[in-house]
Amino acid sequence: MDKWIQVIQLLNANKKMLGTLVGVLFGILYLIFGLFKTIVFTIFVVLGYFIGKMLDEREDWRDVIDRIMPPKQ
Repeated sequence: MDKWIQVIQLLNANKKMLGTLVGVLFGILYLIFGLFKTIVFTIFVVLGYFIGKMLDEREDWRDVIDRIMPPKQ
């Protein structure tokens, strides 16, 4: 039981890891039931990582989109 508490505290402190694990979970579910398995699995893992990273850095999603696709001038 003590190990589970440590794992939960680690995931709570590191949102990138939590996001990656959530992405892996959804990816595995998709692998079991879906098509284009490897591509979608990779997308879930990468998205989970970046969402976790964004939560760690307390970054607004609009700022991320502006960096990816800067507004036209």
